[in-house]
Order: sequence, then structure tokens, then C-alpha cells
Amino acid sequence: MAGPAGRLDAVLVCGGRWHDFDHARLRLLELLGEHPRVRTTVYQDYDCAAALDRADLLVTYTCDVRPRPAQRAALARFVERGGRWLALHGTNSVIEVSEPSTGGGPRVFTTPRLLGELAKVLGSQFLAHPPIEPYEVLVTRPDHPLVAGIGPFTVTDELYVCELHGELEVLLHAEYTGPCRGFAEGDTAALDSASRPVLYLKRHGLGEVCYFTLGHCRGRYDMQDLGVDDTGRVDRGPWETPEFVTVLRRCVGWTVGVRVPE
Repeated sequence: MAGPAGRLDAVLVCGGRWHDFDHARLRLLELLGEHPRVRTTVYQDYDCAAALDRADLLVTYTCDVRPRPAQRAALARFVERGGRWLALHGTNSVIEVSEPSTGGGPRVFTTPRLLGELAKVLGSQFLAHPPIEPYEVLVTRPDHPLVAGIGPFTVTDELYVCELHGELEVLLHAEYTGPCRGFAEGDTAALDSASRPVLYLKRHGLGEVCYFTLGHCRGRYDMQDLGVDDTGRVDRGPWETPEFVTVLRRCVGWTVGVRVPE
């Protein structure tokens, strides 16, 4: 559905909680900017239905940004009609936080199923993650262009444990069995021996979703709503890992419709 002279219209949704969205937004715009045909409109939430109706591609990097029913329908229509959606990191998350207990106990994070049918479009909904620390990402489909030539690599990120929906073409995965402290379902979510998808493709209608769970980053001031005025550090996570950047660049290219790897 390219416009005049081959122009491609992109929608980038980047916003939410507990992450350095300024950094992620900048890096994603740089990657989109490598494709001269692409013109990008940026939003902080899903109040972009009109833009989606005429968009050629969609990229989202969010955390606990909850689309309303009409917005969920617009996102589903975009994919159904043939759109490509690159969904990153916490796009599939809905997170509620308890207040600390009177005895000084820790907060508890719950992940209610409030995405409705959109979870089936995305192919997953976030449930929990173990503490952030280095872990190994394994290549599930080494023959696929998005991950060709990439070997196992180590990232420092949130290892997502998700509720999965539908048939997924998993390209990267991680292995984790154990507790996810601080989450309401943390004692049960990751006790099975299943692999944890890190990168996958999911067909929906005429279009497709590419979901990449990596991408955590956090600045000093991104936890203030949890009572931490200044974390005292800047975390770039996988954004400093060459393999992540390479695969992400290919995923952006896939969204644009170019052949990858180049």
C-alpha cells in the first residue's frame, strides 16, 4: 500500500512505564531512518487509529500501555489487511502493582489478561520475568533470514515468560525454569520445561507480527512512580549487544519489506 513515489508510512508507538523510552525511540528512529522511503509518525500510546488506517508498517515498544477496545480492533485490522507489525519488549504487557504491605513487604506485580483478542494477534501475553541478569539466547531456526549467521549470544535483559497463543514460528529462544520473584504468578509461570520464545513470527489474516522480547533499557529517573527518585545508573541492556542490534536491524527491514539479511 505504498504511497506516491513508493513512500511508506510508518507508525511508531513508544511509551509506558519503567523504561528509557527516549533511548529506545531514538534508536528505533535511527533504524527506520536507514530506509529512505519510510516516513514515521510517533505516538506515546495507541491513540493512532487514523494513522494506522493508512500506515504500511507498525513498530511498537511499550510497557503497560493498554489499548482501548476500539484501538485493539484497529490494531487487529491493520494486521488482518496485510500490515506488518514489529512488536518489541513489553508490547504484550499489562501490569498492575500493589502498594507495599504495612510490614514493609515487597510490592507484587500482577499481569491481568486485559488485552482481549489482541493477545491472540500478538501471539503472547507477558506473565513474569526472573531478576535481570545475563542469559543466553539460542537460535531456533538458523536457516531463517532474520537470524542467519547469528550464533548463541548473551544479553542482560528481562527474560520474558509469556502465555502463548496460536501457532508461532520461533526463531530465537531462551531456557529458564524457576521462580520469578515479585510477580503474582511468579511461583508457577516458569515451572514447566518449555522454551521461552525470544523472537517469533505470527501470522494473522493477510499480515504478520514479528515479536522480539528483548530491548530492555532504563534511565536514572524511570522508576519514580515506584518511589525511586534516582536509580543512580543507566542500563542499556541488549542495546549494547551487537547480535541484538543486528537482528533488530533485520527485523526493521522485514517490517519495511526489504530482503534480509542485506
